[in-house]
Amino acid sequence: MLTKLSKLKNEISKVLIGREAEMDFLIISLLQGGHVLLESVPGTGKTLLGKTFAKSINGEFKRIQFTPDVLPSDVSGIQYFNPKTKEFELRPGPVMTNILLADEINRATPRTQSSLLEVMEEKQVTIDGETLKLPDPFMVIATQNPVETQQGTFPLPAAQLDRFFMKLNIQYPSFEEELNMIRRFRETDPFTNITAVLSTEDISSMRAAVKKIKVNEDIEKYILAIIRQTREHADIELGASPRAALALIRASQGAAFLKEREYVIPDDVQKCAQAVLAHRLHITIEASLTKTIEGVFSEILQSVAVPVEAGAK
Repeated sequence: MLTKLSKLKNEISKVLIGREAEMDFLIISLLQGGHVLLESVPGTGKTLLGKTFAKSINGEFKRIQFTPDVLPSDVSGIQYFNPKTKEFELRPGPVMTNILLADEINRATPRTQSSLLEVMEEKQVTIDGETLKLPDPFMVIATQNPVETQQGTFPLPAAQLDRFFMKLNIQYPSFEEELNMIRRFRETDPFTNITAVLSTEDISSMRAAVKKIKVNEDIEKYILAIIRQTREHADIELGASPRAALALIRASQGAAFLKEREYVIPDDVQKCAQAVLAHRLHITIEASLTKTIEGVFSEILQSVAVPVEAGAK
């Protein structure tokens, strides 16, 4: 199974340079049935990362380019009147797919953003009272530009952010990475040569294996200590939810799986903690004047005692 994941990474690496951590997090989210939010300034490869990841998987892929005039029915679907049959017919929207790329999600209005709430949490869509189950697997990869640097954006509400398994902040590439990038794309487009190397059956098998990764009591208490600290920290007005605690356990299992371990260790938790939790937290107005949520969360992570001999028990 891990050989196929290596092939998946190799395919993505044909296009993206220096995105190993992001690839791991996308794979973990896929294996645990989670959704990912990619955030960065324009031009850093968010959409390309999502498209390349989707193209490397042998499943159905659809994309929505969010703009202020996109309606909820453009996302979920609609009942339309067929003049030939003189009957209403159900036309599902692009959410009826395996991997959905919600590009620039924060350019859509809050009403349209909310059309993804049901599909992300319940893996189903309701159209005029009729409920349809989504294909399995189903994953949303959303991109957004930082709200504070862009005009005409609508920040995602807490309820929507909490439905994202992880949020990844895409950084600028290093000098060497950017040099390799311009050389690679100068004459050809490697994206056209991407092939699907992972089937939906492979994903189902791996999901079953990830669920068997052991999480002992010390690790459970360590994770809950981090969660509780987010609720008690003076600089945070909205801490992590129980959904977030479960997400961190699952992400840690995924990290252990990628390391070919049968049990979770504290390093797995620490690797995933910020990507899983930081976007779910809201700092106070006073703290926001001098701190970032990532900085506050780093303080929390350092303040919680790490289990010394946590492993397979």
